Amino acid sequence: MKKREVDLRTAGKNIINQLGVVLRTGHLHDIDNVAVIDAIVKFLNLLTPLTEAEGSLRIDIIGEFFYINDSRVRYPLEYMLNFDYLLREFQKRELGTVIFESQLRIDDLKAFLKVFINATYSSTPYEAMETSLESIQNIRIDKLKKIKEDGDIDQRRIVKKTYFNAVSFTEGVMNKLKAGEKVNMKVAKRVVESMVDLILSEEQLLIGMTAIKDYDEYTYHHSVNVSVLSIAIGQKIGLSRKALTELGLVALFHDIGKMEIPKEILNKPTAFTEEEWRVIKRHPYWGARTILKLKGIDRTSIRSAVVAFEHHLNYDYSGYPKVRYPIRLDFYSRVLTIADQYDAMTSSRVYARVPLAPDRALSIMMERAGTQLDPILSKFFVNMVGVYPVGSLVLLDTREMGLVYECNPLFADRPRVMIIVDSAGKKTAGFITDLTEKDPAGEYLKSIVKTLDPNKYRINLAEYLL
Repeated sequence: MKKREVDLRTAGKNIINQLGVVLRTGHLHDIDNVAVIDAIVKFLNLLTPLTEAEGSLRIDIIGEFFYINDSRVRYPLEYMLNFDYLLREFQKRELGTVIFESQLRIDDLKAFLKVFINATYSSTPYEAMETSLESIQNIRIDKLKKIKEDGDIDQRRIVKKTYFNAVSFTEGVMNKLKAGEKVNMKVAKRVVESMVDLILSEEQLLIGMTAIKDYDEYTYHHSVNVSVLSIAIGQKIGLSRKALTELGLVALFHDIGKMEIPKEILNKPTAFTEEEWRVIKRHPYWGARTILKLKGIDRTSIRSAVVAFEHHLNYDYSGYPKVRYPIRLDFYSRVLTIADQYDAMTSSRVYARVPLAPDRALSIMMERAGTQLDPILSKFFVNMVGVYPVGSLVLLDTREMGLVYECNPLFADRPRVMIIVDSAGKKTAGFITDLTEKDPAGEYLKSIVKTLDPNKYRINLAEYLL
């Protein structure tokens, strides 16, 4: 059994990748084009040994992951674009399962490809595919099932509730620690588990919440944002649910040492003196010490203390606190530093009233990849948030103004955008447009011209994203 799972995992990533290649190539060329046929033949060569051994091969989407015959397929960096592409295209068609039987032929796959592409023009894409595939014996499909199906419950409302519960909990923890009271780590774990569940099912909605910055409660929002972004990076690189929960917990407590910084320094509206910076730079040490003093210390607590100490050290040890001998950074520290820097740069703080635009922050982070930041994890992060991260204010070539609402991992410069000002300069109710949409001549209907500063236009992101 173990051997079979190992084989499926190894073959699985190649099969998912090649299916992505088949569908992408089919979108670009005629179905009888030699490039499409070559891609189909390669896919069949990967698939046939498994269907002969297993009788059939079943591909499922559960949350943001692919499963092949019930074994989860890991998310490899080299195939990241094809994995993301396939995931979004399946979700767009509400397609949750495809079963390939052992007698699969080239003609079956050509028919599937044609049906898959044509389904985008239907208002009920899954039903259109199901009807068209009835005559094909060797391919069966099933509808996408969400992890949380609960009647008419609004997923956005659940996301908001989970996010603000986490902010409220973080504030409560810090207040209790200041007062010398006990902290219930079981509650902390439940809070983070809720966020992990949402990252697996509603990643973009929860990441979108991190775009809403609260100046007055920066530290609490920042802790939750870093936790959400860290979990999202962990999810992209295929960490288990257990590891994601541990990473989220560690991230939630990374800045706990800041509660020991005197308020007159932390809230100082002007530039810090050298002495004040020296005090601020002690918060990683204070954080580690506070966590190690908690009762009932366990493996996660120890790792939280390590990461709290390391989160400003940087990948190349250029940060602080200075260590006498280079130490091997904890993997969670390398993940968290990326989330921490991004959220800090895009937030308005007491000493940095004007935040950087998300795309400018990403540009700086890419310059830091390989020095301050882990280069591979940085690539995952940029791919995850996109060229125009959620919350970016953009001007379209139609002279409409909009907020980036959801990223598109395959077409990084073509996200889904919420139009908030129309071409006549009037505010709208906020409708969503997909920048990958084309007219009958194959030209994009709308494109981004440039990003804009929301502060200059007095745009309140919370008004639209909440």
